[in-house]
Amino acid sequence: MSPDDELLRILVCPIDKGPLTLLTPEDALYNPRLRRRYPIVDGIPQLLPSSGEPVSEEEHQRFSERVGTP
Repeated sequence: MSPDDELLRILVCPIDKGPLTLLTPEDALYNPRLRRRYPIVDGIPQLLPSSGEPVSEEEHQRFSERVGTP
């Protein structure tokens, strides 16, 4: 999956239904509002609520700086 992939425009967080941000090279989708990371396995986003992993404050800051979110 790449940042300009059409699929990325329609994927949403399974919990708050908001947009997700692609994290590279982690190969994951990130919801900065809930601070949850959803893995991409073999090119398939794992978007079940139970597959979301909470991220630490340190990771959130690092991801936010990289993608330019608050």
